[in-house]
Amino acid sequence: MATTIWARACLAVTLVWPAVGWGATCRNTEHEGLSYAVCEVSAGADLRLFLTGADGKPIATFDRLQTSVEAEGHRLVFAMNGGMYHPDRRPVGLYVEAGQEVASLVTAAGPGNFGLQPNGVFCIETDGFAVVETLAFAAAPPACRDATQSGPMLVIDGALHPRFLKESDSRYIRNGVGVSADGKTAWFAISDEPVNFDEFARLFRDALKVPNALYFDGKVSRLYAPEIGRDDIGFPMGPIVGLAAPGR
Repeated sequence: MATTIWARACLAVTLVWPAVGWGATCRNTEHEGLSYAVCEVSAGADLRLFLTGADGKPIATFDRLQTSVEAEGHRLVFAMNGGMYHPDRRPVGLYVEAGQEVASLVTAAGPGNFGLQPNGVFCIETDGFAVVETLAFAAAPPACRDATQSGPMLVIDGALHPRFLKESDSRYIRNGVGVSADGKTAWFAISDEPVNFDEFARLFRDALKVPNALYFDGKVSRLYAPEIGRDDIGFPMGPIVGLAAPGR
C-alpha cells in the first residue's frame, strides 16, 4: 500500500541516471499503460545478496542494510527484496551468500507462488548473472557466488510461464529480475501499481527483451533507489538483493 501511494504521487516523473562508477541505472518507465521502476545492473558491479547482519539478526530493512554496507566503507546504490521467506526471515528455497549455502534447493512442487512450477534461481556469478529454471539448475548448477530461489519463473526461454492468465484478477505490487541472453546485464523491476503475473512477465519479455525472468514476491515488494526518490517502507524482509559502490 505504501509503495502504491508513493508511486501515484510520482508517476509524472521519469528520470534516467548515469551508471558511471556505480554499475547501475534506475528509471521509471511504462509498459502497456502500467508503470514500473527498473534498475539495470552490469556484470562486474558489486551486486550481492544480504540476509543476516553482523549481530546475527536478519537485516530485514533497508536502514539496517545501509548501515551494514556503510560499515564496509561503501554506500548502497539500490536494493529490493530478493526472494520468498518464512516468518523468521529464513529463505524458502536455495540461498547462497558469498559462496556459502544457507538453504538448500527445493525441487518439489508446492503451495503458493513459490511452488508454481517451473520456478527458478537467480544466480550472481563472478562475471555475470543467470536466471535458471530449478530442475535445470539441479542438473547442472552454475558457479554462483550468490543465489536465491523463488517462483514462479516469469519468462522461460522467451516464453511466458504456461499457467499465467492474461485476464487474471490476481493483482499485486510485484517485483522480479530478468537477465540478458549474454548474462552481462540484469534488470530488477517493481510495479508501481497492482499487476497480474501475465502483465508483469510481458514487461520482461517484450520491453526488457530478456529470455529468462524470475518473480521475487508480491505484497511485500519494495525498492530502495535514492536516485529516483525511492525508499519504500513496509514489512521486514528476508533475502535482499543490493548493489554497493565505493564511498558513502
